[in-house]
Amino acid sequence: MLPLVLLLGAMFLLQGVLSVLQMRHFSKEFVKLRRKGKVACGRKSGGFHAGAIVLFRIDEDGVIQESKKLMGVTCFARVTDLPGFEGKYVGGLTETDLPKYGKNLRKAILDASNTYNKFIAGEVIPEPPSPFQRAGRTLAGAIRL
Repeated sequence: MLPLVLLLGAMFLLQGVLSVLQMRHFSKEFVKLRRKGKVACGRKSGGFHAGAIVLFRIDEDGVIQESKKLMGVTCFARVTDLPGFEGKYVGGLTETDLPKYGKNLRKAILDASNTYNKFIAGEVIPEPPSPFQRAGRTLAGAIRL
């Protein structure tokens, strides 16, 4: 029993270290884009499916100059280029602009467009709920039933 507990503990620790390394890589890529100009971000958590984060470096008029994505289920996912968006207006992206992408990547791209439009309109951009908040809401809903 003890070896199993130690193995699970070691796996949990390794996953934490790998997640920290992934976030450091993402942060470096974000800072590189941010040093070049403004960045519009969109995200869609995946749960058991591949989550996605998109980064669009935009000019003063909201036209995309460079785009990158972080997409995957594991902590081994890395930031890669996302071609095909250069020269498009980030606030005008629609579902028809992204037919070949997966569902969560499409939602992340539309989230970046929506977030940009809210920012331009001066609206407050709400923080998404944390996993603990989502779990609490789910439990609260189940208890009320």
